[in-house]
Amino acid sequence: MSEIEPWLGPLAGVRVIDFTRVLAGPAASLALADLGAEVFKIEPPGTGDETRTFPPIRDGESHYYLAVNRGKKSIVVDLKSAEGLALVKDLAAKCDVLVENYRPGVMERLGLGYEAIKAINPRLIYCSISGYGQTGPLRDRPSFDIVLQAMSGTLAMNGERDGLPTKLGIPLGDLVGGINGPIGILSALYERERTGTGRHIDISLMDGLMGMLGYIAQLAFFTGQDPQRVGSQHPNLVPYGIFPAADGSIVVACLTPSFWSRVCRSIDRPELCDDTRYDTLEKRRDAREEVNAIVSAFTQDRTVDELVAIFTEHEVPHAPILGVTEALTQPQAVARQMVVEAQHASLGPIPIVNRSIRFTDAEQPVPEAPPVLGQHTDSILADVLDLSLERIAELKAAGVVA
Repeated sequence: MSEIEPWLGPLAGVRVIDFTRVLAGPAASLALADLGAEVFKIEPPGTGDETRTFPPIRDGESHYYLAVNRGKKSIVVDLKSAEGLALVKDLAAKCDVLVENYRPGVMERLGLGYEAIKAINPRLIYCSISGYGQTGPLRDRPSFDIVLQAMSGTLAMNGERDGLPTKLGIPLGDLVGGINGPIGILSALYERERTGTGRHIDISLMDGLMGMLGYIAQLAFFTGQDPQRVGSQHPNLVPYGIFPAADGSIVVACLTPSFWSRVCRSIDRPELCDDTRYDTLEKRRDAREEVNAIVSAFTQDRTVDELVAIFTEHEVPHAPILGVTEALTQPQAVARQMVVEAQHASLGPIPIVNRSIRFTDAEQPVPEAPPVLGQHTDSILADVLDLSLERIAELKAAGVVA
């Protein structure tokens, strides 16, 4: 009796040739791998993706590389050789998607630009991810997460009111490529079902961060002024932010009028529910210091656990401030299986963060561990490109693959 094949995800059968490195591009191809696509990660001979050398490193494997390359297959190819270039073109001919995050112009110089690949495979969706996009005066400028945060307006509004701007703790300037890239790719795959042809997708990380400004941008349009830094508070909603506790601090978020009455009852000040000094969003915003002082007077004498119990009882939006380790091991994360164990080729069993998109009517298997450098070179050449063992041995001897 044969075993039932596991459901790999809605993108099972979709093949991706992945020329990405570091973070923005790998985050995009990671999302596709999580959804079931077969991702062939092209890595150069020697060190491979630069992040393989980023410390801390354990037994030769970098924490950074492991974080964004689960479920992919690594093939080492020398793109500077004519034979290596021919190999990846043959592979692109058999793929549905190409993702790259080099600076604009690099793929063209390699002979792997959109027009060259389109001539080989007109059905292929080609996604380019770069700091500033394929057009504009900054297209050739190098970009890093903190630079993108600065250029997009994100950095200026993040931090305490009277302090210096502070970058976001997570590298959202890069990770936005892992959001917008897959959105563009998936929509192009859907369109291809009707048209039969692929597209070139131009993802700018700065565009992506600007798109996330949301109501902050609209506030600037309305007022004609830059929104000011308010730390962990909200520019228009009060109370909203971090409040002191006897043994730490806690987040309280009052978004609507109904939540204000819940806050008042939870802090034993029910008379404030109808106090005309605070009965609208605008009045509470204008009396920010007074309102925050009232809430702080209650929270500062109680422990975080006590406050969690009180705010839970009164259905006030709140949260203890968890460190990363505690966040990953909290009951909700455990219930959602957000950390799973994968079998790594050299490290053995390792914990990895699980997929963040789930499907209720089917369950995907645990993601495969990130590959060691060149782990799938032989299998990709043999199973996808139908090369003989003799030919693979010749390519290895010539240094074309490894």
